[in-house]
Amino acid sequence: MQKSVLITGGTRGIGEGIVRKFYAAGWNTAFCYRKSDGRAAALCGEMPGLLAVRADVSQERDVDHMMRETLGAFGRLDALVCSAGVGQYKLLQDVETEEFDRLYAVNVRGVYLCCRAALPEMIRRKSGSIVTVSSMWGEVGASCEAVYSATKGAVIALTKALAKEVGPSGIRVNSVSPGTVVTDMTRRLDGQALEQLRADTPLGSLGTAEDVAAAVFFLAGEDARYITGQVLGVNGGYVI
Repeated sequence: MQKSVLITGGTRGIGEGIVRKFYAAGWNTAFCYRKSDGRAAALCGEMPGLLAVRADVSQERDVDHMMRETLGAFGRLDALVCSAGVGQYKLLQDVETEEFDRLYAVNVRGVYLCCRAALPEMIRRKSGSIVTVSSMWGEVGASCEAVYSATKGAVIALTKALAKEVGPSGIRVNSVSPGTVVTDMTRRLDGQALEQLRADTPLGSLGTAEDVAAAVFFLAGEDARYITGQVLGVNGGYVI
């Protein structure tokens, strides 16, 4: 039976890389996006059968709609990948309360809402895999990214706790923790900062969306059938 996956935040960066990976492997693939209608349409035109659903993962009604659309199209959900996220580079004292709330709404509340929406169908079948996308900064923290680091640390904690909670139902929950990956988000850093990150990485290079997608695909599939509650670092050795 053809497997089905839902990926959040699928129109750019790591999310798009994950969409392409699952689609190329023959999975029924759905993704959500918040406002990039043109990009979503372009991806669907490039990959026939791809399902795009406009949804803000921080909004309960949107998430429930997204899940209904996915299950309506595919009939089942074998894997959920929570990759939607927002970042910020600011001194903590310069972070406005509204900015703090937005980071938590997308990066943490969004994961909670998506997992909650996906679990009933998975529990009914006693099968399924959830992969969250955290960050190495959620493991060790980053200067000028205190709030972002906190949200990703929360994702890691949620992942580990949920793995214990739903393991008896045959569901696995793991996280991929990327290092510095070349995306629109990291391109906002100046060249000197990126070069320093590259120099500080033992493998001497920055990551790609494809690197992260390969790790997510592994954890979602049967090759990882006895792995749950784990955080897989994809960071070139920056955090060990």
